[in-house]
Amino acid sequence: MLHLYYNQRSDTGDFFMDYKLTIKPKPSYLHFIVTGRNSKQAVIQYLEEILRECKNQNCYRILIEERLEGPRLGTVDIFRIVSEKSSAGTGILKAIAYVDVHAENNLMQFAETVAINRSLPVSVFSTVADAERWLLKEESKDA
Repeated sequence: MLHLYYNQRSDTGDFFMDYKLTIKPKPSYLHFIVTGRNSKQAVIQYLEEILRECKNQNCYRILIEERLEGPRLGTVDIFRIVSEKSSAGTGILKAIAYVDVHAENNLMQFAETVAINRSLPVSVFSTVADAERWLLKEESKDA
């Protein structure tokens, strides 16, 4: 298990933890757990770091378990992040299972639709167990 910490400097010059990314390698995928403060910048940064780790570990099936605290991002921010960041993973990532334990309304389904429309192989789940089952099913399709 690998833990990566990302900090930002506050207006007063003090550092605070923005988020922590934990990587749990599994036999056929990488399980990423993101904890910390929810913000547009944190989401952008952890998505970039996940793609780097996938390339470093040569593993392109992933489970993202987002546990960020605080107000959820709005529809416009979600659309922009997915639209801007999807091109980096298109054609590289083979399966993305996404769980936001604090999801509200249908925003994650909206994010899924935007990502799928940009050719990302993503599916959103309400539990890690459901996401793991989907990843294993997707793996058997490729076998």
